[in-house]
Amino acid sequence: MQYSLEPLNITKELILSRISEEQIFEHYGVKIKKGLFCSVLRKDNNPTVAFYRNKSNRLMMKDFGDGSCLDCFGFVESKFNVSYYMALQIIANDFGIITRPDLSKNKPKIQYSGNKIEETSQAKIQVEIRDFDEKDLKWWSQYGIDKDTLEKFKVYACKTVWLNGNLFYVFSDNSQRVYGYYGGSKDGIDFWRLYYPGKKKYKFISNWKSLMIQGAHMLPKQKNDYLVITKSMKDVMCLYQYDIPAIAPCSENIFITEAQYNRLKNKYKQIFVFYDNDLAGISAMCKIKKKFPDIKILYLPRNSDKDISDFRKAHGYKKTLELIDKTKLYYEENG
Repeated sequence: MQYSLEPLNITKELILSRISEEQIFEHYGVKIKKGLFCSVLRKDNNPTVAFYRNKSNRLMMKDFGDGSCLDCFGFVESKFNVSYYMALQIIANDFGIITRPDLSKNKPKIQYSGNKIEETSQAKIQVEIRDFDEKDLKWWSQYGIDKDTLEKFKVYACKTVWLNGNLFYVFSDNSQRVYGYYGGSKDGIDFWRLYYPGKKKYKFISNWKSLMIQGAHMLPKQKNDYLVITKSMKDVMCLYQYDIPAIAPCSENIFITEAQYNRLKNKYKQIFVFYDNDLAGISAMCKIKKKFPDIKILYLPRNSDKDISDFRKAHGYKKTLELIDKTKLYYEENG
């Protein structure tokens, strides 16, 4: 096919009629195999990625570390930081389905092994829980979160963790503590977000689906003046201690859908997004504001603590209550 300036009718269906999903993944450096392996899209010292086929029989690469779940086209998008359209063009050009002189060809990182992934089961996280001990409760209490709140929000201390049947974590008193946020089960699969508070990056391992919302089951049934959408379950529980309804998307890389937002708008007079006050958090809130213009943005001053739970830890119950009351009063007077 000759290159033309006209838009090329390259679709995923056309590409998959010529080559397999497995070929695409291996061409760009991901070996097809069962079990856990390290991500090629980020620094990953522990194997936290696995392949599975979803109910539509699409081969998915699930990253328990950052919560992403990518098919072969999404993987190429992320690898080259391009649009979906351009990912299709790159794949089609690299495999000779089209010829685009303006695109350089990417040589295969791995010669195709012929391996196939046939499993159709959802990625699995299995957790054996343990009782909270004094050390656990003392850590959570820094943020004003008590045992009763942890239980209401279905937060558990983990004793043992398995990822897709592989032993991944075993608790000992000297080990890093892991807490599990339980999201229910469906079709025999338990949904967990595992929180590693001692890590600086990639603090979560999760198999929650993208539409699941942290803290949603604890929202009051009656209509309310305020709803805060924050970035973590810890912030949600911290705000709960001050009778502030709050939720958090299941990943910092995504936001709630337009349909979810519209349902919440019918229930709450004002909806706030309250992320970290670093550049990443403010940038994310600006993008959300563009999509949902009537949402209000909140963040702590840049020279302050990065989020509400850290503020509570640094300044205590009374100062946090004063901050919340001042914020309420401002929006009551200014709308």
